[in-house]
Amino acid sequence: MSTNEFIDLRSDTVTRPSTAMRDAARDAGVGDDVYRDDPTVNELERRAAEAVGMEAALYLPSGTMANQIAIHVHTDPGEELLLERESHIYRWELAGASKLSGVQTRAIDASERCVPTTEAVERELVTEDLHRPGTGLLSLENTHNYRGGIAVPTAHVDAAADAAHDAGVPAHLDGARLFNAAVALGVDASEIVEHVDSVTFCLSKGLGAPVGSILAGDETFIEAARRVRKLFGGGMRQAGMIAAPGLLALEGVDRLSEDHDNAARLADGLDALPGVNVPEPDTNIIVADTEAAGITAAEFVKACSDVDVGGGEFDTHTTRFTTHRDVDAADVDAAIERIANVVEEHAA
Repeated sequence: MSTNEFIDLRSDTVTRPSTAMRDAARDAGVGDDVYRDDPTVNELERRAAEAVGMEAALYLPSGTMANQIAIHVHTDPGEELLLERESHIYRWELAGASKLSGVQTRAIDASERCVPTTEAVERELVTEDLHRPGTGLLSLENTHNYRGGIAVPTAHVDAAADAAHDAGVPAHLDGARLFNAAVALGVDASEIVEHVDSVTFCLSKGLGAPVGSILAGDETFIEAARRVRKLFGGGMRQAGMIAAPGLLALEGVDRLSEDHDNAARLADGLDALPGVNVPEPDTNIIVADTEAAGITAAEFVKACSDVDVGGGEFDTHTTRFTTHRDVDAADVDAAIERIANVVEEHAA
């Protein structure tokens, strides 16, 4: 990317498919995926399941649909979904659990740990009785988006999932950026999901594919999920044309470390600015707090956009910047310089 152009740090969803991905889409073998006749989708699902050590996988248009299908399969209407209060499912999926699956959500605060402790899970799980719904599912998240792309240690995920299992409750992992977590923690993705019953991950974020997410679990779960996908309108036909770039995306896990390095570079540069506080990132997301500079996130995002740097408003004084494949070190340096001018001009 030329540093004279817009430096888009709003999200890693803005990546453009590579030339190889475009070629793969054009040349993909296709069939009708609802009939399971699309060879490219079939191969993607096989390799995706293998990548996370699950028996089977299902290709879906989006991570939100993948999470909502998981909730629908794991729970019965009238049950309760237990999840972290800043999780993506709770914060940004339009109350889908209640609308689509008839389940009540109850959020607990895991704070900077991002997933609840064993003790918290044991305390918060509810057994069905005359007055209360039983907990039907525990949902976890890794990396944790709102907390700043934190890579949650595998042991923490395992402990929370095991506590749920001890009470007969399944555990789902929203792993939209699962492979970022794996790279940051130096483990295989299959290790992170070993103790959960299902996992979602996105192909269209840091991995760079233009479309799609994966839901994985055991064969019985995925067969049920396939039926719910049809119910939710997610059945696709000649989907091999969008699945083919996903196969290439799965080959690009190792390069995520470059995004992490660029995020650290960006965080260091912004944290050095007066009134800007940026914790050291685990992965490719940084969260800049501009309260001490007297700049609201809305003002900050607008001012950054005016100098051709994209960011996303997170909270009153916090802004998210996300590095990705289409942003290199030179772009990061240019972004720091432009944002420094914004701070100098707008700080109270």
